[in-house]
Amino acid sequence: MKVSKKWLDEYVPVASIDADSLANKIELSAVEIDDVSRLEEGQKKIVVGHINSLVPHPNSDHLKICQVDVGEKELYQIVCGAPNVASGQNVIVALPNSWIAGHNKIKKSKMRGEVSLGMICSLQEIGFSESVVPKEYTDGIYVLPTDAIPGQSIFPYLGMDEDVIDIDITPNRADLLSVRGVANEVAALYDKKVNLPRPEVKEDDSSNISDYLKAEAPIDLAPTYLMRIIKNVKVKQSPLWLQKRLWNAGVRPINNIVDVTNYILMDYGQPLHSFDYDKLGTKDVVVRLANEGEKMTTLDGEKRELSAEDIVITNGSEPVALAGTMGGANTQIDDDSQTVALESAVFDGHRIRKTARKEKLHSEASVRFERGINVATVKEALDSAAQMIAQLGDGQVVAGVAGDQRANQSDKEVKVSLARINHVLGTDLSSKEVKEIFARLDFGVSENEGMYTIKVPVRRWDIEIDADLIEEVARLYGYDKLPATLPAGQATPGRYTKTQKAIRDTRYLLESAGLDQAISYGLTTPKKAQRFALEPALQTNLDFPMSSDHTTLRMNLLSGLLDDLAYNSARKVENIALYEQGRVFFRDDSTEKPREVEHVAGALTGLFHEATWHGDKKKVDFYLTKGIVTFLLSSLGIKNGARFEATAQHEEMHPGRTADIYLNEQLLGFIGEVHPSLAKEYKLKRTYVFELDLEKIIAAPKDELVYQEISRYPIITRDVALAVPNEITNQQILSSLWTNSGQHLVDIHLFDHYQGEHITKGFKSLAYTLVYQDKNATLKDEVVSDEFNKAITKLQEELEVTVR
Repeated sequence: MKVSKKWLDEYVPVASIDADSLANKIELSAVEIDDVSRLEEGQKKIVVGHINSLVPHPNSDHLKICQVDVGEKELYQIVCGAPNVASGQNVIVALPNSWIAGHNKIKKSKMRGEVSLGMICSLQEIGFSESVVPKEYTDGIYVLPTDAIPGQSIFPYLGMDEDVIDIDITPNRADLLSVRGVANEVAALYDKKVNLPRPEVKEDDSSNISDYLKAEAPIDLAPTYLMRIIKNVKVKQSPLWLQKRLWNAGVRPINNIVDVTNYILMDYGQPLHSFDYDKLGTKDVVVRLANEGEKMTTLDGEKRELSAEDIVITNGSEPVALAGTMGGANTQIDDDSQTVALESAVFDGHRIRKTARKEKLHSEASVRFERGINVATVKEALDSAAQMIAQLGDGQVVAGVAGDQRANQSDKEVKVSLARINHVLGTDLSSKEVKEIFARLDFGVSENEGMYTIKVPVRRWDIEIDADLIEEVARLYGYDKLPATLPAGQATPGRYTKTQKAIRDTRYLLESAGLDQAISYGLTTPKKAQRFALEPALQTNLDFPMSSDHTTLRMNLLSGLLDDLAYNSARKVENIALYEQGRVFFRDDSTEKPREVEHVAGALTGLFHEATWHGDKKKVDFYLTKGIVTFLLSSLGIKNGARFEATAQHEEMHPGRTADIYLNEQLLGFIGEVHPSLAKEYKLKRTYVFELDLEKIIAAPKDELVYQEISRYPIITRDVALAVPNEITNQQILSSLWTNSGQHLVDIHLFDHYQGEHITKGFKSLAYTLVYQDKNATLKDEVVSDEFNKAITKLQEELEVTVR
């Protein structure tokens, strides 16, 4: 909300207060301030000029040589290339050695051989935003009114000498979405009187509103719905004073009718809408819910299909506006409009919010209806706008108002005690001080034995309970004056919980293994949410998603990681190793709210290591990814019991290069290569992934890390090569050897894997080294041989392998 200090001064005396000091006061007591600005800052020697005559430039097809009166004895010759420059115009002139926006200096120069003493400027060139420049002047220079005096500084003429405070309004303080609301706040902060002018409508008694229209609205859709008629109106450009008010508030001037509605919007915070009465084609204006699938074209030219949740304004049959959001193209004001039907209303904010989000039509009006408006000034705003339109459009206000005003305008009573105020704030305020604060806020107050009954005016609809009143006392007393106290009692040292420590350890371990952390959005599409499922569950959909790509709570982390890989790959980053730790959401049949489960996942593609002068490149493959997962599980305390079992149950994964990960009989997750068809969808090369249920890992029994003294005695090794059926896995062999070996086996190492000639079809050759060691004495060969032979014999019996 941009508020001009000059406009504000008309309601509460702030002229003597420095703009930065005023902004600081508001920020310390109410809401944040985004910026304090003045358009003239950094610019100088820019004046009003009058073009006496002009001729085409002899050496250019588009340039004109202008003779310009800038209030001096001699005319200035200025070369101008604007398409709308013409003789007799009053224009903006930057004199030689002037400074314009962007810290640009204008000097005397020659343009294609002709002297140019300065520059004729557009509004954009002197600092105006493109969004506030009137459309007829966006591609050329701005033409000033005929009464502009050559030589006068342009800064006060265009309102560039006004300080503008940009206020960042929080949702609970929607009362500040108007100049009058800010005036009430400033008056309370500085203990000043606020003077808000009231409109006096001059009605034309020769006609009555009943001769023009009848307005009907259900109380649940529009508690207040009012309309006025202004006849014999001439649509034209607004006077400069109104344009200045609008562009300093960040609004583009359009014409005198639309500009008045925008002016009242900024002044009162009351959205209005103007219809071309003759285009309504009826005397009946009816507010209702749209029919499902009903269509209308809005002012932006978009043809929209409505839902049964949308509130529409109709001419009794067809929609002519989306209530509180945008008007219809079929009733818009144009240059030929003569009779204006003006609407001022209070609509159901929840429905307006849904419509605005669905149609992506967030406007100044919809924001105010969503957050709330002052129901006490709906008719006053309507009257003020009608009178202004009549004055600026040379029209007459038809007598009477159509519609009903049923919104509750009575003051709200909230009680709070002096003891509670002082207890919550830690202050020792007196009853007199508290009463003075409420008086500054213009709240009615009565006291009975330390209990205050506060009458809160309807303009402060954010105040509901005693805590809100305590906040008001704190704001006006001054947050900086509140006493600072330390908590009483015995302080306890802070430490991570078991879960927090495990999560942080997980991140540290994966980063130490060479992966980079990624953080993906928690919302995705239904299709992506269902992929890579670790358990059967229902998906959770948002009722009002922000976009079609963010409609469903994620049920896996891998979809987000694959999006990240695809994003990088599209930008020529081919070697990627990412992990993400976060929550996924599973919903059961019996519940509406989902369960939140901590997961960790990783995705790798390309090279894990580039080739160097002393080492070969290392491609990402299944075994490298498995090594990362094994390292993670082992470091988190799961050294024994975890096993990998080949599976083809995950349709998003390669059926021959995927394994489920179990701890005893509990599924922890899976690992493998992404299915080629899915990798093609993401435009990725071979990609390997894993996803683990971190909560199960944290809850699982851990192998304690116990220090063991390094043995001083030598090791003895035994090698064995086995002919193994293809369906037997390395994990099965290792489990058998560990189970059946004696107490001296300390390590097993697979050093060879071979399939091909000299091996029976359906078999593979696996060669292992078994390492034996005694911590207390030197092992004898016969002891090792005995343990080794027993383990191999048992292995042959259990798994039908043969020693080669």
